[in-house]
Amino acid sequence: MQSTQQPGTGALQGTRVLDLSRILGGPLCGQILGDHGADVLKVEPPNGDDTRAWGPPFKDGVASYYHGLNRNKRIQFLDLSSAEGQEKVLALMAQADVVIENFKIGTMEKWGIGFKQVQQRFPRLVWCRVSGFGEDGPLGAWPGYDAAIQAMTGLMSVNGEADGGPLRVGLPVVDMVTGMNAVIGVMMALHERQRSGLGQLVDAALYDSGISLLHPHAANWFMDGKQPQRSGNAHPNIAPYDVLQTGSIPVFFAVGNDRQFKLLCEHIGCPQLVQDTRFATAGQRSIHRDALKPLLEQALSAFEGDALATDLMKIGVPAAPVQAVDAALDHPHTLHRGLRVDLPGYQGVGSPIKLSRTPPTYRHVPLTPGEHFE
Repeated sequence: MQSTQQPGTGALQGTRVLDLSRILGGPLCGQILGDHGADVLKVEPPNGDDTRAWGPPFKDGVASYYHGLNRNKRIQFLDLSSAEGQEKVLALMAQADVVIENFKIGTMEKWGIGFKQVQQRFPRLVWCRVSGFGEDGPLGAWPGYDAAIQAMTGLMSVNGEADGGPLRVGLPVVDMVTGMNAVIGVMMALHERQRSGLGQLVDAALYDSGISLLHPHAANWFMDGKQPQRSGNAHPNIAPYDVLQTGSIPVFFAVGNDRQFKLLCEHIGCPQLVQDTRFATAGQRSIHRDALKPLLEQALSAFEGDALATDLMKIGVPAAPVQAVDAALDHPHTLHRGLRVDLPGYQGVGSPIKLSRTPPTYRHVPLTPGEHFE
C-alpha cells in the first residue's frame, strides 16, 4: 500500500484550488488536482456536503462515499447565501488559481459571486463549472443526476443483457467522467493562461460527458443507421469479446485480432476453428458469434479459469478472471501500482495518473480543517 504524507511536490505544486463543489463530479476534480500537488481548500455549507450522509458505512458519522472523494483537501464551512460568507469566499477567490463549483446554474449569480460577476475583478481565475446540462439550450440550467443522464444519453439502452431491459451502469460513470473532463479542461485553461495571462470558464456538463461515452455505438449508428442493441458482456463489433465459462470460473476474453484468435484456439486445442470460414477473420467472427461461443466454451470446459487466463496473457491473448471488488483491491498488482492509499485513519484508491518526476502524493486525509491557502 502507498502511504505518503510528504509536502506537496507534485506537478501542480503552487496551484491554489478553491473547491466549492459537492456530491461527485466537482469533488473528484478537486481530489485529482490535490493528488498532484495543488493546494485545495474545500468550502462546504454549514450542514456539510450531502454525501456525508450517503451510507452506510459510516466512520464518526461521515459516510465512506464522502471519504472516497475528498482527500488532499482542507475544509472550512461557509454560508455562501450570507453577506459574510460571500465576503470571505471573494477573499479566497482573490488568492485562487482555480474555482470549482457545481451549484444549480444561477445560484452563485443570485449571490453576486458568479463567474461573470467576478471575471473582471479576478481576470486570471480559471473557473470550472460542473453542471447537468450546461447554461443554455433546450435543457439548459436543468439539474442533472448521473442515473438520469445515463438514461437520457442512451447509455442505459445499450447496457444489460440482450433479452433484458435497459440497465444503469453499476457505478456513477457519468459523474466520474465529468470530473475527469473537468480536470482536463482546467489543465488546458491553466496552460493557455501562461500565454494570455487570462483565466476562462471551463464548462463541464454531465450530459456532454454522457453523450461522449457512446463509442462505438454512436460511430456504428452514424455509419449504418441501425439502432444499437444491448449485448450483455459481449462487444457489438468484436468476437470473442465476452465472458465465457471455463471448467471452473467465468473468464473474460478480449480477442481483438486474427493473431490472438489463432493463439487462443491453438492453446485450448481447437485449431480447426481458425480454418472455418465463419471464424477466419474478425468481421466473420462478429457476424457468426452465436455459433462461435458454444464451440469455444466446449473446449474451455477442460481448463481451470484462473490458470488459463494467466497462461493466455503470457502468450499475448487478453483474458482475465471475473473478480469481485475485494479481490481486485487486494490483488498484488493493485498494490504494486500504488493504487491503495493507507494513511492514519484513512484508506482509499490511489491516483491512476503516474508521472515519473512528480508523482502523486497524499497529504491530507478527508476532513482536515483549513481556513486559508497554505
